Amino acid sequence: MCRFIAYKGAALLLSDLLYRPVNSLIMQSYRARERAEPLNGDGFGVGWYVPEIDPTPCVQRSVSPAWSNRNLQNLASKTYASNMFAHVRAASPGMIVSEVNVHPFNYDRFMWMHNGSIANFNRIKRILRDNLKDEFYNMISGTTDSEHAFAVFLNNLNVPFNDAGAGDMRRALVETIKLLNRWTREAEITEPSYYNFAVTDGRSTVVSRYSSGEGIVGASLHYSRGHKFECLPGGVCDMHGVAADEAARAVIVSSERLTEEKEDWIDVPDNHTITVHEDLSVRIGKIDL
Repeated sequence: MCRFIAYKGAALLLSDLLYRPVNSLIMQSYRARERAEPLNGDGFGVGWYVPEIDPTPCVQRSVSPAWSNRNLQNLASKTYASNMFAHVRAASPGMIVSEVNVHPFNYDRFMWMHNGSIANFNRIKRILRDNLKDEFYNMISGTTDSEHAFAVFLNNLNVPFNDAGAGDMRRALVETIKLLNRWTREAEITEPSYYNFAVTDGRSTVVSRYSSGEGIVGASLHYSRGHKFECLPGGVCDMHGVAADEAARAVIVSSERLTEEKEDWIDVPDNHTITVHEDLSVRIGKIDL
């Protein structure tokens, strides 16, 4: 299992999410709080959008541990973003540690991250790939189950990328989970799979929390919404919250709470999605398969 953060809102420095909070993503790369194994040292990636240039994301990846990468530290302290994905990787057993296997993955205007695993992925890999259109079959450059799931998502979108809205993205993500469940069931795989998927097109973001095992809780996932997320001198970071019926200007969806203020964070329920719309409204929906 890995750890990730998705942010949408008023532009802030990447370091305000990656380094400065008490439980920042960099902290989670070597001392994660909400998974049995605290280490996520098999690489990192960060992606963000600069819409005044073009609609595709800028993505930086490395196989080095996030906690020791000085390039990331320098980049994060000088770069602002209003829509950002970041991920620290704990490679599944047998998966190659290489740059092409580091999240987030991107294609056209989309970025994709995964916290979890497809159980016994190699037993469904052939049928998964055989169901892809050539475009998405050929886009796969790595060996991870996560990138293959991204290809299934794109294959399910069935609308022109520029026309895809939040509803289209959620439908394609739920359909991806449905197909993965069907293929693993047909392969008589009984171990649970964990599908905390996150996808954005630079306008809207959809994230799932899902476990295929009956009665088995999915990997942790939280969100926070407010007027702004701010880090002050001395390392104190705070989401200046809003009431449920108030408009937000910042939304964070993350594997772990970044701050100690538990009242600022809400758990995403098991087997649900959270959709962050372009206007920063948030919708929680049950995954009905």
